[in-house]
Amino acid sequence: MEIRVPEVGESIVEALVAKWHQKNGERVRKEDPLCELETDKVTLEINADADGILSILVPEGKTVAIGTIIATIRETERPVATQPSLSPAARKLAREKAVQPETIKGSGKKGRILAEDFLKQQATGKLADKPTPEPPVESGPAAIAEAVKQPTPPLVRTEEPPSYLAHKERPVTRKAMTPIRKRIAERLTEARQQTAMVTTFNEVDMGRVIALRRKYKDYFQQHHGVTLGYMPFFVKACVDSLKEFPAVNARIDGDDIIYQHFYDISIAISGDKGLVVPVLRDADQLPFPEIERTINGFVEKVRTNTLSINDLEGGTFTISNGGVFGSLLGTPLINPPQSAILGMHLIQDRPVALLGKVVIRPMMYLALSYDHRIIDGREGVQFLKKVKALLEEPDEKLLEG
Repeated sequence: MEIRVPEVGESIVEALVAKWHQKNGERVRKEDPLCELETDKVTLEINADADGILSILVPEGKTVAIGTIIATIRETERPVATQPSLSPAARKLAREKAVQPETIKGSGKKGRILAEDFLKQQATGKLADKPTPEPPVESGPAAIAEAVKQPTPPLVRTEEPPSYLAHKERPVTRKAMTPIRKRIAERLTEARQQTAMVTTFNEVDMGRVIALRRKYKDYFQQHHGVTLGYMPFFVKACVDSLKEFPAVNARIDGDDIIYQHFYDISIAISGDKGLVVPVLRDADQLPFPEIERTINGFVEKVRTNTLSINDLEGGTFTISNGGVFGSLLGTPLINPPQSAILGMHLIQDRPVALLGKVVIRPMMYLALSYDHRIIDGREGVQFLKKVKALLEEPDEKLLEG
């Protein structure tokens, strides 16, 4: 049986063999994870389609074309122990948490175990991470004498070398970019070179949003099974503002401007392999709980490397939250072919003037980067002011629905 690099999308022509989960010549079982492939958009896992002996033809770190045979499985008649059927994401969780799949009740088709089944049991306390045993501590005169004999490890200092060593070769590590990192670099360069990007800033008082989150926190958890974060407020504020300023939701195609009358909001999520922007489809039609649930699903997919091309394609406007990393202020880069991106930042208590008095309020800086070729300064500034106004006086009825 041949293991080939599968077709992922029309625009993807090659993939990097990032990691082999099994060794050459090792016996594998049907649906065992074989390897991890990386493209310029997604990471995918290849599983065995049969029981047998694995022969690896392409080593880790090599980039090959779509359709390339990277391994074969010599099917055998020797019986192999069976295990419950797991989705790729569930299989990854089983390995990470050292959990026997047989202890998990699957909710998928024909009892297939999904990642949600692991998370559900962990949330109810029925599944716990395997503890790491502590090494025994020896005591007594003999142990103390032995410890005294051991040399003290030298203190490592990171100092600049003296000038007379400057001519010597300095230690470096050279590592090839992953396809995803190369694609990120290309997109960021494209944003700088092919758009007339400008950024406008404002600040928003987050007091009302914080109060509503506190008020509806338990309600959301009990009735919808999700926590209430900040992102649904920003998504709704941006959608309403995009409706009032359609140029911000538009894009340039040659000599034409394409005005898009739908609101697919890209949400920037940081993963181990770089930043990805899955798309929240028809965000104007989604209630708060569904927005939160969908974003949580994207975060889990990023963590388990199960994002699909469909999750990433399209998008009319992007929201990026640098505040989760502690960013106080920054300039986000446009996500082409989109024309604008909103940057959220850290919420910080600051003194502000309110009704003639200085008060302490939870403030957040907002940054809107936009393509000046299609969006005038007046529109960019007014769009951001509209977002600010909606966040400072959010519609409480949206949360009750």
